[in-house]
Amino acid sequence: MTITMSEKMAEERERNISGVVNEYGNRLFRFIRGRVPTNADAEDIIQEVWYQLSRVVELDSIEQISGWLYRVARNRITDNYRKQKPDLLLDKEFEDEEGTFDFKAILTADTTSPEDENLKEIFWEELFTALDELPENQRNVFIWNELEDETFQEISDRTGENIKTLISRKRYAVQHLRKRLEALYQEFFE
Repeated sequence: MTITMSEKMAEERERNISGVVNEYGNRLFRFIRGRVPTNADAEDIIQEVWYQLSRVVELDSIEQISGWLYRVARNRITDNYRKQKPDLLLDKEFEDEEGTFDFKAILTADTTSPEDENLKEIFWEELFTALDELPENQRNVFIWNELEDETFQEISDRTGENIKTLISRKRYAVQHLRKRLEALYQEFFE
């Protein structure tokens, strides 16, 4: 029984993927788990990352495998929030010196027309696009505090960061989100 060249390549590919899973699996799972509310969510996301990796035709084409894995994981985490977490912002208002930017007003507005429903959907897309623009430390604090409902003390205990630093990062995130979403907010209420 002879092994064909394609069978050898398939075996080599399988060994490469197994090596990547063994090398990065635990760290990647901890990274994901720190950003989602349950182990089940983290397991689902990591499976999606491995599936995505298995679909890459030429693993050698990925310059930095760890960076690629974490980027895919972050994208899947964001997708997970888009699908499951928007209702958690219903009770949130963001206040500062200029006044209140009320996400709740957008989300609970009467959507009697398809245009209003479409605008809500656009709002959510823009919110997550704006979150993706933030530096990772600001985005993480905002997501943990606002979407996952963690206190600053819980975040501080987990990350080792000073609570004042975390509050400052969230403030910058809120300012960015307010600026990015203000035009859409105005359009929604005109």
